[in-house]
Parts: sequence; structure tokens; C-alpha cells
Amino acid sequence: MHPRLDRIIDALLPAIATLAALGVGAVMLLLLGANPIEGYIALLDGAFGSLNALADTIVKATPLLLVGLGICIAFRGGMINIGGEGQMILGAIFATAVGLAIPGAPGWILVPVALLVGFLAGAIWGGIAGYLKARFGVSEILSTIMMNAIAIQLMNFLLSPRGPMIDRDQPGAALIPQTARLDVAYDLPRLVPTRLHLGVFLAVVLAFAVYFFLWRTTVGYRIRAVGLSAFASRYAGFKVSRYMVLSMFLSGAFSGLAGAVQIYGVNHRMITDGSAAGFTGLAGFNGIVAALFGQLHPIGTIPASFFFGALLVGANKLQRVAQVPASLIVALNGLVVVFVVSSELLRRRRARRREIAMVQVDEEAPQAEAAVESAGGD
Repeated sequence: MHPRLDRIIDALLPAIATLAALGVGAVMLLLLGANPIEGYIALLDGAFGSLNALADTIVKATPLLLVGLGICIAFRGGMINIGGEGQMILGAIFATAVGLAIPGAPGWILVPVALLVGFLAGAIWGGIAGYLKARFGVSEILSTIMMNAIAIQLMNFLLSPRGPMIDRDQPGAALIPQTARLDVAYDLPRLVPTRLHLGVFLAVVLAFAVYFFLWRTTVGYRIRAVGLSAFASRYAGFKVSRYMVLSMFLSGAFSGLAGAVQIYGVNHRMITDGSAAGFTGLAGFNGIVAALFGQLHPIGTIPASFFFGALLVGANKLQRVAQVPASLIVALNGLVVVFVVSSELLRRRRARRREIAMVQVDEEAPQAEAAVESAGGD
């Protein structure tokens, strides 16, 4: 097959996988007695049907993009970060603590400081997993999943009835597990009358910054080299352990920033229902899929995050119009995740086959030349 056609097919695999997932979803809608065409039209209308709907889609995509950027760095460095949920929570907790600790400060000073604190909190949480892998060989998949649970329990403790961060000035006897509302001056600037906030533009700018970092700097090159082959990188003199930790440090940093942006741009307080999803909306996991959908490229992750943001926002209207249970929406999102991840595995397998074919051609070429020379000599 022609190399250019091969590349086109690889680029289209996520889109084909998404269409296949929506096709399976259409069958599920039919089995529930709903019209899939009307359902998907409602999904599109819910995501793009008005200015507010479009703004909600973009806002929903923002944490996915920030988490996805971190995932791109980790995967390029040969690490698998499953801890986006916990890193988002840590970033949000510390960013919120900054806002609560310094009431009345100028917003243009405090907000950047709070976002930086959230960035660093997520970085440290991700860096711990990277250090455990580099120093002791602990699987980063296992450690990040366990650290998600630790972060959730820390959040629940801080927002428990006796926790130090819970808002005790709430009306009524029962306390909602949430902090006090941050000062209005700390809200990220918004495009009125929508919910579109400055964090959206920050995420897009950072996507281009991550691309420049990975492909135009020495450190970024070394991270990618370690991800391609730790053995060859070590032979070349790179400190492999350092770049493994750095990739997880930066990956966690972007997830932590996602949590901080969610606080200052959307929620304006820390709140939980006892699970990670109550605050993150599963952005820590969906960001992984967005990064895979974008071919683990920072620029490709921008439209991928927008697509999944549209899917999450539009699914609410699909549920109302088609009168289907909420579990179907969860299943539809899960189908897209499974199909997209499978398409990434297929793309890697195709790439491996092409590499093997090229090696075989290189090995057969000298033999063919020798045969030609031998025939000429006879």
C-alpha cells in the first residue's frame, strides 16, 4: 500500500471508530424503542444548537484538553498516566485554598498565583508516581490509580462536616460538602452572557506551547527519545530516570491546572458528592481518550477534546428527547472510548507491520543485488 494512503487511513481510524460506536449506539436506541436519527439530531442540537450550547461544549472541552496535553507528554515519554482524576483534585484543592486564605486580594494577582499553585500541586502528585517508577520500578498505572483514591479521600476529609475547608455558614442543619464561594473578583473573565471563560483560551495557547516544547526543544526531544526506546536513550547518555519523572511531573501539572481552571472558571468553589466524578466529571479519564483520539499530538488534542465536549453536552438533550435512561448515555460514551482506544491499538499494530516490512525489504535487497551480480558473471 502507498505510504501516503497508509497515513491517511491511520489518521481516519479514530473517526471511523467513532462512527462505528455511534452505529452500535443507534442499535441500542432502536432496541429501547427510540428513533436514533431524532436522538442524534437532538445530540447535535444540544451541543451546537445555540450560542450558549456551543459555549457549554467548549467549556466542557477545556479540562479534557488540559488533561489531554499532560497525557500527550506522559505517553511521549513512555509513561502511562491514569491519575488525571487525582491530579485534578489536588490542583483544585490547593488552588481553592489559596483563594480562601487570601480574601480581598486583587484578582489579577491572586488568580495567576492560584493557577500556578494548582499546576504545581498536580505536578508533585504526578511526579511521585514517576519517581516510584524510575527509582523502584513501581508500575505507574498501579500507583496513579491508587493515588486517585488517596486524593478522593483527602477531598472528602477536607469537605466533611468536621473538615477544615467546609463552608460552615450554610443555612440549615445539614452541611453540603463544599467550600465557601470564592470572591467574585477571582472569577476568570467570561464572555457574557455565556459561560465561556479565559481558561478556554489559556488551554489552547498551552496546546501550542506543549507542541513547541516536545518538538522544538532539547528537553522535549529527549522525552520523546526515552519514550521511543529507553535502552537506546540510556546508551546515548540520557538520564532516562530523570526524563521519566519529568514527563509524569509535567503530565500531572496540566491535570492539576485543569482542576484549578475548573474552580476559578466554572465552579468557583470546591464541591464533592463523595466521588471524583462529582467534581471532575470524569475529565481525568476522558482526557486520556481525547489525547488518543488526537493521535497523542497536542494540536490534534484540541479538536478531539472539542468533539468529546460536544458528546458530553449533547448527550443530555439526547436523553431528554429520546426518553432513554441515563445509563444509555454512559454506555454510549463508553462505546466511543472503547472503539477509539481500539483504533489506537490497531494504528500501532499497522505501524509495527510497516516497520517489519521495511526491515524485510532492507534484508532482501543485498541478496537480490548479489543474485543479479552472480547472474551477470555467469
